Amino acid sequence: MLNKPGIEGIEIRAKAIAKAGGIEQFIATHDVQNFQVCLSEALVLGLLRQGVTKYLAIFGHGSTHLGEILRIYTEAGVTKVYNFRNEVEMAHAGTALSWVYQEVCAVVTSIGPGALQAMAGSLAAASNGVGIYHIYGDETTYGEGYNMQQIPKQEQHLYGQLTAVMGKSYVLHTPEGIRNALRLGVQTVFNPVKAGPFYLLMPINTQPQVINHFNLQAMPLKPCASKQIVGDQELIDESVKAICKSKKVVIKAGGGSRPFFNELRKFAKLAGAAVVLSPGSTGVLANDDPLNMHVGGSKGSISGNYAMQNADLLIVIGSRAVCQSDCSGVGYPQVSKVININGDFADLNHYNNTIGLYGDIGSILEQLIAAFPKSDDYLSAKQVWLSDCAQKKNEWKSFLSRTQGVKTITDEVWGSPVLTQPAAIKAVCDFAKQHHAIKFFDAGDVQANGFQTVEDDLPGETYTETGASYMGFATCAVISNGMADKPKYGIAFTGDGSFMMNPQALISAVQHHAKGMIVIFDNRRMAAISSLQHAQYGKDFRTNDSVAVDYVQLAASVSGVKAFAVEGSLESLQDALKSAYSYDGLSVLHVPVYAGTDERGGLGAYGSWNVGNWCESVQDIYLSSNI
Repeated sequence: MLNKPGIEGIEIRAKAIAKAGGIEQFIATHDVQNFQVCLSEALVLGLLRQGVTKYLAIFGHGSTHLGEILRIYTEAGVTKVYNFRNEVEMAHAGTALSWVYQEVCAVVTSIGPGALQAMAGSLAAASNGVGIYHIYGDETTYGEGYNMQQIPKQEQHLYGQLTAVMGKSYVLHTPEGIRNALRLGVQTVFNPVKAGPFYLLMPINTQPQVINHFNLQAMPLKPCASKQIVGDQELIDESVKAICKSKKVVIKAGGGSRPFFNELRKFAKLAGAAVVLSPGSTGVLANDDPLNMHVGGSKGSISGNYAMQNADLLIVIGSRAVCQSDCSGVGYPQVSKVININGDFADLNHYNNTIGLYGDIGSILEQLIAAFPKSDDYLSAKQVWLSDCAQKKNEWKSFLSRTQGVKTITDEVWGSPVLTQPAAIKAVCDFAKQHHAIKFFDAGDVQANGFQTVEDDLPGETYTETGASYMGFATCAVISNGMADKPKYGIAFTGDGSFMMNPQALISAVQHHAKGMIVIFDNRRMAAISSLQHAQYGKDFRTNDSVAVDYVQLAASVSGVKAFAVEGSLESLQDALKSAYSYDGLSVLHVPVYAGTDERGGLGAYGSWNVGNWCESVQDIYLSSNI
């Protein structure tokens, strides 16, 4: 009966898996080595072995067959399918589900524009090392003529070529290739060092084709690999010797350091090092840790950039040296030697004069910790450095306090005093911390002021999509709360421009029972670019608009959304936050904020960046750099 062909056979298998209590229990109690299954069902079965049970879908003519298989398995209780309205929105929600909750899911779209939009959205997963499956419909394999929505060009596998540029990709031209496809997929999606999206292209005509001898037991499981330490003890000893000898050590903790924050904290103390964070690594050191210099880079902090600019030894941990994070390669002008700890070989060797410690970051940090001398006499030579860094940290904290203390500034667009972004973002961050809510930051001015503001004590309190800086990510990320097995309350910090990239997320959030909050900081412009234009050229150009939008009315028009208007005071914002949090569903706050040339309206920039008319000077410095 289990090998029965057609819809009836699919239903029998789905119910049997549900009755067994899961795919592995089913395999353990049934003969699964010679099934007759179509490609679509083989895919669903194969992904079950990897623990993928959740599908985010926008079905179209390129995915109707896969949709029918998912209907049967979902009605049996084996899978779950969440329908969406926009492929970019869906890709962001899936990325958040995998990133925040460690629930790897699959995004399903049709052929054509839907696939292109989903692939565009997958840039956020690719840039932040988040594993997720993307399954797209594709043109038929017989070449009988143009398929509607295919790329209109006489060439084979064009969508496969596109997705292969973004990441790892496989075109299921031959149904029996499913085993190899999922083997490559599991290596990408569950890569312990640098995961990413894996793209499965499903031609319309191969989805229903039958595989006559399908062996479910041969479908690959999630990888289980030993942690890699440094086999050459001489490199460990050389690194510790360099650290002990140096008087000014700085650690740049990238996003890859987040899982190893306990080891990093012990190591930083032993090394006597100032620690500079990336936007994506806030929380690896507690906010008040005296070694925490906060963010550094093109939009860094007084203390973070001071440590970068004055250190003589750089220790890079889990960073890929994004341009804004290391000031386009000129962030460490006094450094002549680098110790790089990374599991990715290319990122390991980004800088010149590097001792490369290649492998599992946590294990390598433990090796380094064990290699330090028993006596801590070497730390006395670093006290002046740490004292100077502490002074700069106090300067930064004082600056934050002063700037955040300016509650309102009169704004020419709003025609009245409105809250400043530093004050408003600080208030929402404090509220999130008080209620143990996850903070999601969208791209732009809100994001930059956000990672300069947050006071995280642990990783995972903030998710800021700085890898691709994708406008609209935060709004869509809140939806993941409604799909997660163990949801956490989420607050999206978004600008008016970012919010309008994916306002349909309001509908999806209600549809999937998400409980969270979206705070729209509305300055009626692209303030991050306006300020950059002013800094570079003295004037802004075409980065604002004259069209007023009633975001409260817009949000409230969606049944199930509770919308609040914040007036121009901190008390109004705090009252709205309390009311919004008490609502059992999705709430939206509209907060008018200041935008303009008044320096009190933002938290400033402290580094270099290879962009616009700064390029020549930055590149000149880069060419003369020791590293």
